[in-house]
Amino acid sequence: MRSWSIQVGRLFGVEVRLHLTFFILPLFIFWTEYSAHQGKANGPRDLALAGIVLACVGARECGQMLAARRYGMTPKAVILLPLSGVTLYEESRVDKPSANKLRKRDIHLALVGPLVSLTLALLIAGVVLATPLRTSLWEWPFLQSGNLRRSLVWANLYLAGLNLLPAYPLDGGRILRALFSRTLDPAAATRRAVSISYAIAMVFMLAGPFSNTWLTLVGLVIFSAAQLEERAVVFQSVLDNVRLEEVMLTDFATLSPADTLEDALEKAVHSLQDDFPVVRGSDMVGVISKQRILEALRAEGNGYVQAVMNKIFEVSVRQESLGSAWRKLTSRNSGMISVVENERLVGIVTLQNLMHSMALLAESRKLRRDNTDS
Repeated sequence: MRSWSIQVGRLFGVEVRLHLTFFILPLFIFWTEYSAHQGKANGPRDLALAGIVLACVGARECGQMLAARRYGMTPKAVILLPLSGVTLYEESRVDKPSANKLRKRDIHLALVGPLVSLTLALLIAGVVLATPLRTSLWEWPFLQSGNLRRSLVWANLYLAGLNLLPAYPLDGGRILRALFSRTLDPAAATRRAVSISYAIAMVFMLAGPFSNTWLTLVGLVIFSAAQLEERAVVFQSVLDNVRLEEVMLTDFATLSPADTLEDALEKAVHSLQDDFPVVRGSDMVGVISKQRILEALRAEGNGYVQAVMNKIFEVSVRQESLGSAWRKLTSRNSGMISVVENERLVGIVTLQNLMHSMALLAESRKLRRDNTDS
């Protein structure tokens, strides 16, 4: 998620990120306007046109996220691309819908995006035509920095039309994936939809230089979005199928509640761990982090680990999935989970080692699948 995007803020608790292809858009607009007007371009208006596209994409993603909440899906983050967005959801596990309901849900949500864009286009067109300033909505080119009012209407119309292409993760591709899932498992359905997306992206990128250069940008965006979704599916497979016993650390340092903070800091200096289980005999009684040790030393001077350790901590078993561990870590904003067996501490899973393991496992699964396909 963070490889090719940057965070630009949060909206109603949802992390908003911009994919790097969005930063190509202003340069692309400037170049096309410069070429079309024989060496003349208007930088501020070109930036305004890029901002219009960003606002239109953001509006349609907001519409889809609001619709998703009705299905118990809580948006956690959204990555905005010049044509669409990739939203990461946390689903309610209280009432898991059937496969048929999931397909219907995916199709309904996919239709929300184009519907939002089309509705916005009609509303804006009505406002534009009602104002005293005359604006021809049917004058070519429809999308240009020279007429931002007309561009605001057509940006939404173009987004509505392009997102109906059968290229995952565009809305048309999501519908296609839902249809594939009638006979395939979700991961296989996604891979088939992504492979079609790659083919469509290549056609657009190759056709662009010979017809319309905007097609090249469309192809690049489809290719980038498909890669994002493919990685997300692989990560989800890792989360669901890998158990903690496969990734937990069995060689780790522990602290005693009777250790002084200076002794604890000395042990922490010689360890790669950021969080430490605090053990009395064979019983785990708390957790403490390097940061907490330093804060306590600065604020109160030397003391004992027992006085500043966190006595509320997460515990898991060997057979628990990575997904379950991830939810526990993120829900409590914790850095470590203890793995126990017969009430005995047998391993730990830290946020750092979990993220590292997830990345490696995802890459290894992708390599195995690519080798199998070839």
